[in-house]
Amino acid sequence: MFERYTEKARRVIFFARYEVSELGAKSIEPEHLLLGLFREDKALIARFLPAQVSTEMIRQQVEASLTKGEKIPTAVEIPLSRLSKRVLEYAQEESENLKHREVGTEHLLLGLLRQQSNSFGRKESIAERVLRENGLDLAEVRQRIESKGAKN
Repeated sequence: MFERYTEKARRVIFFARYEVSELGAKSIEPEHLLLGLFREDKALIARFLPAQVSTEMIRQQVEASLTKGEKIPTAVEIPLSRLSKRVLEYAQEESENLKHREVGTEHLLLGLLRQQSNSFGRKESIAERVLRENGLDLAEVRQRIESKGAKN
């Protein structure tokens, strides 16, 4: 599934799994992917934030919204939630649409934002709410990535 992912994008998934095990969650949710993205590529998200917002502020908002359970050993297989699978599908589509050979961290960010824009009729995830509240917009981020030609 992750053959086309860059090393950085694969590490985002690894860090998301780590976050889940530390927080005692039952599956990898979009917010864990966002926390993994912060661990691996803070600079990416910082490029798109308004001046008064920092990546650390967003990380704290996400962590404050999560329910913490008992730590899970990292050897335990932790599945991707349905929403996280959708984020990864969107990331792959974004990579293809931008005609990039690999799925990078910028595509994962687009996948999180695209999931936000496709949330009709369901409760939004923590990641969606935090990204929206902090001014990240799918069309704007996509346009800036496309114009820059970033491939992480």
